[in-house]
This record gives sequence, C-alpha cells and structure tokens, in this order.
Amino acid sequence: MRILVTNDDGVGAEGLRRLVDALAGRHEVWAVAPDRERSGNSHGLSLGLPCVLKRVSERAFSCSGTPADCVVLAQLGAIGFRPDVVVAGINRGPNLGTDIVYSGTCAAAREAVISGTPGIAVSCSTWESPFLYGAAAAFVLRNIDTLLASCPRGCFVNVNAPSSDDEGLRGKLCPPCRRIYGNELKSFDAPDGSSYCFITGGAGGVGGEVPNDSSVVAEGLVAVSYIEAYPLEAPGLTQGQEFD
Repeated sequence: MRILVTNDDGVGAEGLRRLVDALAGRHEVWAVAPDRERSGNSHGLSLGLPCVLKRVSERAFSCSGTPADCVVLAQLGAIGFRPDVVVAGINRGPNLGTDIVYSGTCAAAREAVISGTPGIAVSCSTWESPFLYGAAAAFVLRNIDTLLASCPRGCFVNVNAPSSDDEGLRGKLCPPCRRIYGNELKSFDAPDGSSYCFITGGAGGVGGEVPNDSSVVAEGLVAVSYIEAYPLEAPGLTQGQEFD
C-alpha cells in the first residue's frame, strides 16, 4: 500500500519517525506533517492562507498548516499521488474518548475519510516520559489490513496503545469513554490594561460505560475504536418538526 503518515506533534516528532520506520518495511510510506507543534488544533483548516510545503527528505514534507491541511494537500495531489490510506501519529499523549474532538491527530484521520480515503489515528496513551512507541507501531503494522477491512463505512479507526515497547501487545475493540476535564483559568493583568489568560489542566476524570478505551489501555491492552467521521443527528427526534 501507499501510505501517507502525518501527525500534530510536528514533522520531527519521534512518534512519526517510529511509525514511518515500522510501516516502511512492508509499504511505500510518505510523510506530510506540520512544521511545528499543532496539538489541539482539531479539524482546523488554513482557509484563505497559503500552506508552504517543503521537502525535508526523499519521501517527507513539512507543511506550514494544520494536520487536516496536510491530508487535504496530499489528497489533492500536492505530492504527486493520492494515498491508499492515511495513518496519523504516533501521537505523544492519549486520544481517548472526548480527546478525539480536540485532537489534530484524529482530525487528520477524519479528514482522510471525508476525502474518500481510509484513516487511522494512533496514540501513545500516556502524559509522562518516557514515551515508548514500539507497541503502537508494531500493532498498526501487524493489524493494518484487519483494521481497515473491519472499519464501518464513514468511520475512522482510533488506536490508543500503552506506552510500551512490547511489540506483542494485543488489542480490544471498545467504545470511547467520556473524558472529564478539570480546566482552570490563570490570568495576569498587563500594564496596557489587557489580560493574559492561560487555560491549564486541573484534576479530571473518566466517565461512560466500562469497558471503554480508557479502561482497556489501563488493562495494558491496545484500545481500538471506530469513530464516525460525519456529524450525526440526535436520536429520537421527529424530523420535519417546525418551530415558530
């Protein structure tokens, strides 16, 4: 297969390198990734602004835009071909449950599906160093055909692996959890009268039925979820209802 690899940690990130190295043994792998950290950019696109594409090696390019931009450019032929599949990652940190809404890594996989190409998002599910990517890379390489074949139409695959170099870690299909964020605001007044506001993370939690992707990773397994790429209508509504 011809695989496009991207991420939201930047083209020089170790997770991207480990993913490319693993997949390149069996596939033709190209990389188009942001030229700097783009975590938390979700599905942002650089509308009305140019995206600067620079070749950094024979099959790798940096992009001045977002992860979704990287996928759009490749899909439209900016690197000379349309990939068979897009694999985004390996993200430095988890993308569990509600994280998917904010994640640039997941947005790249979602954009692939919207553009008509299968998409897989891969994350190393820890916030603490060392970040070990071997388990995630080996799992994707070993299971990529199965993951794509079993993925429902209109969905992308979300993979979260424990931080581990155990290349034999097994996976389990599970629904996403409900992440509870303990966001906190810290602000400082500037001499000119403006305020500098920082959103920081406080103590959070996890909700939703168990098992879910968070509980599966906590078991030491690789969590696999299939995520709808398109917006869904709320269930139980009477379509065509009129409002005054």
